[in-house]
Amino acid sequence: MSDLFLGIDAGSSVTKAAVFDAAGRQLGAGGHRIRLLRPQPGWSEIDPDAAWQAAVAAIRAALQDAGVTGRDIAVVGLSAAMVGLWLVDAEGRALRPGIIWEDSRAQDLLDRRAAEIPDLYRRVFLSNGCVLQQGCTLPLLMWMKEYEPDVLARAAHAFSYKDFLRLKLTGRVAADRTEAAVAPGSAARRDRSAEMLDLFGVSDLAPKLPAVRDSETVGGDITPESAAATGLAAGTPVAIGAGDVPATVTGAGALQPGMALAVLGTTCMVGVVHDRPVFTPPDLGLLFTLPGSGWYRAMVNVAGTLNLDWAVATLLPDLAGAPDLYARMEAMIAPVPVGSEGVVYLPYLSESGIIAPVVDRAARAGFHGLTPRHGRAHMLRAVYEGVVLALRDLFRELGGTGGEILLTGGGARSPMWSQMIADALGVTVLVPAGTEFGARGAALLAATSVGRFASVEEASVSTRAIQRRHEPDAAAAPQWDRAFAAYRAHRDKVLG
Repeated sequence: MSDLFLGIDAGSSVTKAAVFDAAGRQLGAGGHRIRLLRPQPGWSEIDPDAAWQAAVAAIRAALQDAGVTGRDIAVVGLSAAMVGLWLVDAEGRALRPGIIWEDSRAQDLLDRRAAEIPDLYRRVFLSNGCVLQQGCTLPLLMWMKEYEPDVLARAAHAFSYKDFLRLKLTGRVAADRTEAAVAPGSAARRDRSAEMLDLFGVSDLAPKLPAVRDSETVGGDITPESAAATGLAAGTPVAIGAGDVPATVTGAGALQPGMALAVLGTTCMVGVVHDRPVFTPPDLGLLFTLPGSGWYRAMVNVAGTLNLDWAVATLLPDLAGAPDLYARMEAMIAPVPVGSEGVVYLPYLSESGIIAPVVDRAARAGFHGLTPRHGRAHMLRAVYEGVVLALRDLFRELGGTGGEILLTGGGARSPMWSQMIADALGVTVLVPAGTEFGARGAALLAATSVGRFASVEEASVSTRAIQRRHEPDAAAAPQWDRAFAAYRAHRDKVLG
């Protein structure tokens, strides 16, 4: 039997797939962009056919890039953007576009529910350790009951993005613990919660929610139809898989208690892995149930590299699309000292606000301290620094001081940004080898499901490889302390 594993990671804008060997080395990867649908303000949806075609294209591209065929793949793993809501009928046909995590259509109903149940948000946090987000599965089911009852009545199954893709690959329906626990569900029980179903008035819909399985178990086999589409071999086992954050923790080699991990991707977060569910600090951030037996307590800024994408489009349109874009940006900001000579940028670039270090759904991004002497280099440097200082803000909430932290996500590819994080946080930043950690985590879960590893913890830690190491520069610490003080001062004014 082959010792190559395929991992799929479907995000809200790009679906990626990658092939890995038994040591966790990435042999090839492919991706395909998806168009996010926004038919109404606050809505975020993906066309199910487009989602499937993106997965097909990514799988074929990964196999080609690795120079292998579907017959060389021992098992397939899945990961995708978490929660949201995908509805299919008894024949597995999608009934409407899939709703993803950043959708906010349920907010009015949540406000109404919170007026009826004043401790609604507190009860949710005490159950799953997460600040309630509008795009979670149960609020969306509540919305469907109110506004699309006919569609909901025809639905046989209600699940998340990766579970829809698994259904397309295998023809079988299931869910996993990492998503059931944040639906919202119960972090302690690592499962759904009857109390939470009742809290959102959707207990009657429980039969539509598939059985919950461990991430590292087999959930079905590639069907002849999906084999013809993807190039995978019919009969290849497919693991249950996990949500994108737990898969990334697994793939980055962080699946051990005490390990800190930051993700500097479209979303920016930092967290610590624990051997028990941790609910402090209260009513802030997120608690992810991990494959195996751990939990990842995370503080989330919501917008990470999205800030830099915005800065390029807005401040540097003349450089957009340049093959050496990031090298040119870093050369531009290198002469600007830490603190951007008084320019501060708050990186709250999200229509849903922030959930840490405070919960403020009205929080928005902005520059502060601009004067006529400041130019594009100052503003660009401030964007880089704003994201770094947001990470420091979040890390402090977790009690983090010193030690080591793994850094993943697109932002980790920048040595300058990585070093800025090390200097600002006063920690050693370890950048793992590889690029597709969500897909890698999915592949390691799949490998565990067919017995290649004794446990998912072993799969994660034993395959960890570090590409770069960034030690904090003690001489830069006073400059970063002053920059952080200025950041906090403006943050406090904006957030009250």
